[in-house]
Amino acid sequence: MDLSSRPHVMGILNITPDSFSDGALYLDPERAVDRALEMQEEGADIIDIGGESTRPYSAPVDAGEELKRVVPVIERIAASLSLPISIDTYKSVVAREALHAGAHIVNDISGCTFDPEMPETVAEAGAGLVVMHTRGRPDEMQAETTYQALVPEVIAYLGDRLSILASSGIPLSRIVVDPGIGFGKSTAGNLEILRRLREFESLGRPVLVGSSRKTFIGKVLGRDTGERIFGTAATVALAVANGAAIVRVHDVREMRDVALMAHAIQNMTSAAS
Repeated sequence: MDLSSRPHVMGILNITPDSFSDGALYLDPERAVDRALEMQEEGADIIDIGGESTRPYSAPVDAGEELKRVVPVIERIAASLSLPISIDTYKSVVAREALHAGAHIVNDISGCTFDPEMPETVAEAGAGLVVMHTRGRPDEMQAETTYQALVPEVIAYLGDRLSILASSGIPLSRIVVDPGIGFGKSTAGNLEILRRLREFESLGRPVLVGSSRKTFIGKVLGRDTGERIFGTAATVALAVANGAAIVRVHDVREMRDVALMAHAIQNMTSAAS
């Protein structure tokens, strides 16, 4: 994928009963497949499939249950979609089976730190990888959101992960970094990362931003989860203006328009060009 040409849209497909925004909507494989096809029609560039909610304070799901949720859907949409599929997991066994079923990218919230076998799994498969910053597992990550210097600390963490993963056999050309909006960050911290996103260019890798419908938007605007589309749009526009290569979103059609318009303003181009 040429991530330098324009911002790319990663559509979220949660096959879970308890995700913060769309939990239980796509537990039925038929509905999940239909939604994936719909997101492709809406202009998604990547479909990101997850079988375990990683919202703050969420309980972990065992690998067997996660596999039951995601593998049948990946197998079916891999035969129907022309888009790359991402598996949102931090478990190497889930990643391995998902890649075998037709996924192309591993989106690991832990930056391959929760499961020591994940780097080898990604390297052997020749898969793409999203490396994210977080502070601990979802049930504990919001316990401490204070940093001495937030952005430099997150950049340093991601830089260390890039070095370690490269030494594990994963070419840097296959890695995207994610500063982890909403993961071990306060509302002020999330806003600071968006404001200073250009600084992540020092890592030399494309940046993914996942701000869609998140709690910090609700806190700023006083909006419930289902009422955060305009707040999300503001974060997507600013993320693209500040260099994001990929935006991970629920509302694909709307946020694709936002991303492409922000890109056009920055680069004096049109979507048609």
